[in-house]
Amino acid sequence: MSKLPPVLANLPLPIIGSPLFIISNPKLVIAQCKAGVVGSMPALNARPAAQLEDWLAEITEELAAYNKANPDKPAAPFAINQIVHKSNDRLEHDMEMVVKYKVPIVITSLGARTDVNEAVHSYGGVTLHDIINNKFAQKAIEKGADGIIAVAAGAGGHAGTKSPFALVQEIRQWFDGPIALSGSIATGGAVLAAQAMGADFAYIGTAFIATEEARASDEYKQAIVDGTSDDIVYSSLFTGVHGNYLAPSIIKAGMDPANLPEGDVKTMNFGGGEGSKAKAWKDIWGSGQGIGAVTEVATAGAFIEKLKREYTEARQRLAL
Repeated sequence: MSKLPPVLANLPLPIIGSPLFIISNPKLVIAQCKAGVVGSMPALNARPAAQLEDWLAEITEELAAYNKANPDKPAAPFAINQIVHKSNDRLEHDMEMVVKYKVPIVITSLGARTDVNEAVHSYGGVTLHDIINNKFAQKAIEKGADGIIAVAAGAGGHAGTKSPFALVQEIRQWFDGPIALSGSIATGGAVLAAQAMGADFAYIGTAFIATEEARASDEYKQAIVDGTSDDIVYSSLFTGVHGNYLAPSIIKAGMDPANLPEGDVKTMNFGGGEGSKAKAWKDIWGSGQGIGAVTEVATAGAFIEKLKREYTEARQRLAL
């Protein structure tokens, strides 16, 4: 078993809801946590920047009230995602809010920074860093991250190309701390499979887009329900970093999914304003390959209950 920090130990279900750019909001995060999985959202989803404090106060206060009323079945902790790429001109402000509200878990992306990890550790928080290969995983731990989010092939949004089997086994050769696995996980059986190959948690994002609480258009949610892995396109055009997107949204934008030019990583910009990258993620819909398992738009709570049933059934099939 991995060495898990207390905040990640004994979760009702070994799932972390991944932060969905533009889409995650306090309503979704709170619903995820109350249903027993770690809920998360990107700090950059709060626009303008001042809104982040309001959102953190809302999440913190509502979960505290829930836990007081349900001491025998407390909510799971929540997480905030920080894009630490140099283009994020809000990072210092957003980290001040994270420290002020003592956010239990901070997920860092697009670069590992010692100062960010130290800031979270200053109040007893935990940091998880997302990576697409073993080399980046080693760098993240060297710079003080507590755990790894292994983003394998098939994950929604910015995703790697490594098989989850290869990625997890390489990391496990040297790391015995928390690992969450991302990539096409949308069923309880897949959650158990992630654990079987050595991960501690499943990292699920795309399936939560098709929930009532998610801040996505009805058209986007329905596209998740209607789509399959055949509808996913892997491209670097839209943000400068390779990611997985829904072909129908690319076609709607007047482009041919089969003939997209390469993007330039130098154009990657995660500044705090309503820039082109935010527009890209709004108009071009990110999605992982696991959408074939998503058959309806439901509440986050109902979807998590479905995952729990499937997880239990998978364990029973294997007599675990």
